[in-house]
Amino acid sequence: MAEPERDREPVTAEAVLRELRLFELSCQGEEVPDKLVELCLSHGLGPVALANELLAFVTSKDLDLQLTPGLDAFEHEVLAKRSSRSRRGRDERRGLLHDIHSLQELLDEEEEDKLLDAYTTPSKGSQKRSNSTPETPRPKRAPSSRSPYGLFSPGSFSPSVTPSQKYSSRGGRGEVVASFGPVRSPAWSGRGGCTVKLFGCPEENLTKPYKFMFQKALDVREALAGRVEELGEVLRRAPRPGRLHLDRAPRLVRSQPPFWGEAPLFWGETPRFGVPQEPVTVLGQISCDGNGKLNAKSVLLVGDREHSGGAQVPLDLSELPEYSLFPGQVVALEGTNSTGRRMVVSKLYEGIPLPFHTPTEPMPEQRMVLVACGPFTPSDGVAFEPLSDLLEVVARDRPDVCILLGPFLDAKHEQVESCQLLGSFSDVFRLCLRTIIEGTRSAGSQLVLVPSLRDVAHDFVYPQPPFPFPDLPKEDRARVLLVPEPCTLDIDGVVFGLTSTDLLFHMGAEEISSSSGISDRFTRILRHILTQRSFYPLYPPSEELNVDYENLSAFAALPVTPDVLVTPSELRFFIKDVLGCICINPGRLTKGQAGGTYGRLLLRRDRPGDRPGDHRGDHPGDRPGDRPGDRPGDHCGDRPGDRPGDNPGDHPGGRPGDHRGDHPGDRRGDHPGDRPGDHPGDHPRDDPRSSPCVAAQVVRI
Repeated sequence: MAEPERDREPVTAEAVLRELRLFELSCQGEEVPDKLVELCLSHGLGPVALANELLAFVTSKDLDLQLTPGLDAFEHEVLAKRSSRSRRGRDERRGLLHDIHSLQELLDEEEEDKLLDAYTTPSKGSQKRSNSTPETPRPKRAPSSRSPYGLFSPGSFSPSVTPSQKYSSRGGRGEVVASFGPVRSPAWSGRGGCTVKLFGCPEENLTKPYKFMFQKALDVREALAGRVEELGEVLRRAPRPGRLHLDRAPRLVRSQPPFWGEAPLFWGETPRFGVPQEPVTVLGQISCDGNGKLNAKSVLLVGDREHSGGAQVPLDLSELPEYSLFPGQVVALEGTNSTGRRMVVSKLYEGIPLPFHTPTEPMPEQRMVLVACGPFTPSDGVAFEPLSDLLEVVARDRPDVCILLGPFLDAKHEQVESCQLLGSFSDVFRLCLRTIIEGTRSAGSQLVLVPSLRDVAHDFVYPQPPFPFPDLPKEDRARVLLVPEPCTLDIDGVVFGLTSTDLLFHMGAEEISSSSGISDRFTRILRHILTQRSFYPLYPPSEELNVDYENLSAFAALPVTPDVLVTPSELRFFIKDVLGCICINPGRLTKGQAGGTYGRLLLRRDRPGDRPGDHRGDHPGDRPGDRPGDRPGDHCGDRPGDRPGDNPGDHPGGRPGDHRGDHPGDRRGDHPGDRPGDHPGDHPRDDPRSSPCVAAQVVRI
């Protein structure tokens, strides 16, 4: 136990006598106080500790309370034994568990030992030349099992530091379980000199904490209504056959008898007391008519304020051949409401993805990016073995950028939930970050740290501000980037969308769909993220999430369509090309007690064979080199064999009027099997795009 603060004052005769007087102990002779001071200095005791030892000795021996110069018996019987126990205890404590205070004590003791060793004469054996050679150099500092530096790891804070048996015995280490790009294995290594920054202006990114839990219901409604109006304007201006037209200021009509406790409101340019018979196009947000899960019979459309005053109408989806809907989705619908009670939907218009970013500077050379998501510990301990293995991978492959997403100290971990750690959450968390920063320093990788709402030592609000780490070493400040959750990253002109929230799981639990063809749920959800232009378009959100809607609209909206979207999830890992965006779920580094996976990507923007000035897949504003007559963003000319009347970009042999990107002979309005954009409602990229992500893999740790 640490001594009180007053015992850390300088050892003087006055301080010793003051403590003795508290126990009615007195000294006989002038030399006794000097002897007591000598005992304090020689045995490393303070005035309080010495007084306690003297009182115990005098009481046990039934001696007089007046101390005499003969203190040899006290020194021999008490202090000498105490010193031997202290030395033995020091050695034993090096092999035991520690908290943050005992670890610091061990570090101080080791520094003292080094200082004493500097004044001793080395033995003859120690003067022999070392056996190290240039081929097998001896490390400058190799922490031994007795050194506290060997114990200075997050595992020191766990009541169970026994390595996870299941994790240690895992198989398939280094196995590639998912891949994208060329079959031939590329060289997975970095080259250094990479530039990493948050995309956009500083005011467009969340860079500091903010006050939360103060939002009003009116502010939430304004944020949601603003999003509907913004995406509605995008739908109105979208290029499509037959421009989408939303009736301006339609009247609200009432039907009798009322239900839901009040008369329902519907849209349409009809007389005051009439029922709309002609098809109308309306804008709104998908919702559910109850608190349960959305299904085909419980879908509501909550209208926008401008056209319908936020009124609701039930939807009949039986006429739609295929659809994919989730609560919070902003859509435009065409249909009729002949009965006055339910709108029969005939057409569904979804959102349109944003354009890609067009960098002004070429990428100097190929880049490698490593991506891993927590938890970084197995569920049966806080030994951080998976994190240690990942740092070995970083040291071996030396990626240009290392992106680590939380949780770093998981709030769902059993020992965290039961508060069994031997240090505070913030102490363990800071030690984990320090281990990561020091472990990636030798590789020279740019380190990006993304928080998670499952990080027990961080703000539990979405969007989430970056980690506060004021004691970041100066030598690492240029290469360590602390970013918010979610965020958009610029890596040498390649845009990454990063989120540690399990959006795939949240939306997958709420989405409903109907399709006569082969349906891929992951692709549908990823399309929704891109077309809704938000990192979290689900409303109401999952119960696991505390959302601040004012900051959600400001900092969780996609500024552009990212080149790479990283969406870690508990669901199965994958790599997919969705609307020209490479979407990767690298999985989690641990799965319970077993090992998990991580991802790695190769980036290269300029490919061999491009003509001078060409930029395959650019957006409006292509540089010189495109052929005359090309539309902005088109590849060099239409495809050969287009017949007169074909739209630009049709496949050879396309019939007149085909949509861009249709298969040969596809007709307008085709359904199952069509590529995105064949029938009204889909809004794909007009032309195939060459992604700057040339290869990607998911690998077992």
